[in-house]
Amino acid sequence: MEKGERFSEYLFVKMGPGDRGPKTTEDRTAAVDHTGVKKWFIDNTLLVITLAGVLIGISVGFGLRPYHLGPDALMIISYPGELFMRLLKLMILPLIIASLIAGSASLNARMSGKIAVRTLLYFILTSMFNAFLGILLAMLIHPGQPDLREDSIAAFENKRDHSILDSLLDIGRNIFPDNIVQAAFQQAHTVYTEPKTIFPKTANDSGSYRILVRDIRYRAGTNTLGLVFFCLVFGSLLGTLGPKGKVVIDFFQAIFEVIMKMVTGVMWFTPVGVSSVIAGKILGVNNVAQVMSQLAWFIATVTVGVFLYQLIVMQLIYFLFLRRNPYKFYWGLSQAMLTASATASTAAALPVTFRAMEGPLRIDPRITRFVLPIGCNINMDGTALFLSVASVFVCQMNSMRLGFAQLTAIFLTSTAASVSSASVPSAAMVLLLVVLAAVDAPTHDVSLLFAVDWLVDRIRTTNNMLGDCYAAAVVEHMSKNELMACDAASMEPSLPNGLPTSNTEVEIGIITPGKKSIASDDVIVDMHLHNNTNRI
Repeated sequence: MEKGERFSEYLFVKMGPGDRGPKTTEDRTAAVDHTGVKKWFIDNTLLVITLAGVLIGISVGFGLRPYHLGPDALMIISYPGELFMRLLKLMILPLIIASLIAGSASLNARMSGKIAVRTLLYFILTSMFNAFLGILLAMLIHPGQPDLREDSIAAFENKRDHSILDSLLDIGRNIFPDNIVQAAFQQAHTVYTEPKTIFPKTANDSGSYRILVRDIRYRAGTNTLGLVFFCLVFGSLLGTLGPKGKVVIDFFQAIFEVIMKMVTGVMWFTPVGVSSVIAGKILGVNNVAQVMSQLAWFIATVTVGVFLYQLIVMQLIYFLFLRRNPYKFYWGLSQAMLTASATASTAAALPVTFRAMEGPLRIDPRITRFVLPIGCNINMDGTALFLSVASVFVCQMNSMRLGFAQLTAIFLTSTAASVSSASVPSAAMVLLLVVLAAVDAPTHDVSLLFAVDWLVDRIRTTNNMLGDCYAAAVVEHMSKNELMACDAASMEPSLPNGLPTSNTEVEIGIITPGKKSIASDDVIVDMHLHNNTNRI
């Protein structure tokens, strides 16, 4: 009893005048609690100004079209958007590497395998559904008309030899790179070239059939599939080292948190960058009204499919698994959706997606850092839908009869090609040639779709990005028991190999409500009481 009185006197002496509470019943320094519309604007300031940037970009783009600006003026208008894209792409590689290593290291190898299987199964099933949905809508709406055909353009004829088998084999070559440093800036792909011969061609050989052979070459671009595979294996094995690997894990966690702080700063540049990108694209397209009128049904078919999947199918999947309001989750991804749509790249929007998923939406960071980088590279729901619609569209333009065998070929090749799609703008246009070759459709009509791909690409990219986010939410719910077991193992004081969550995650609010991490205040108090009891 005396010890308690002395301790209270000690605390009273240590407390300064400012620590004894306000002299009045009202604390004038307390933050004002805004309500209503003002509170909504304060909470969604960045979203509001980003949406304003989109509207300004559209207004500037269509407002300046009658003046027929020169190439220098277009370059100046597009320059802020170019810098914005470069800043986002700058952070993609360190973000993928740090998030995958830190995320997979916080899970054991067995748990990483289960999450990977669930993630891949979800991605494949949703891609197949989108391919089927695209075929169904294209057959019902029938956007392709024979009078839309242009004259034969031979620019694409030399690419018809590329098959779906080559695309699938290229996926394997990129997953297992022979040089991890080269994978950071180059990726393998198959091309068809004429074989080198020792003897020169004679006059008799000029009319003979041209022989082409496969050749594996490297092209510019980050091999994200190879980096993802390497980082997953590296992180999973790193988590098994116990205290020896904790320094390396903390290092990659620190890198991830630094990148996220950089993202927070870059996000305030989003309105200017987005408006510049949109205005530059609108000003750079010739005859917008004519193109829109010619391909209006094609654009409408893709748009209906994208929003049907987004607003109904995705929300139904979320509700069936989590039993929560799906539209609240959908609204929380508004900022990431606008960024993905403006940049037409899932990879460029990845930093913003991380910020939304681990911040306001409170998805477990171990899941987001595992699922989002993988989905950014292989989950292309919008691309699968676009490929199936575009393939049927081209076949309808050429009055081709599509039977069950042809539709099945389009369905399978669209699904497989979407997996091999790169998360960069207009990557699906190249894969469309592969799908058309599977049904022996003419590829020269693809040039007609290039005129509207700048718009359709921005519409379908939102499906790709949202598919990754909803997959992370569903996989987190399905892995709830494994995550709780991992938390319980990390909280055991007798296990020195535990890998607790970093304190920085607690500071920025990246803690799932159901997650009992070592950073929880209640757990810390219980542990201290337990230790004091042992001492007594």
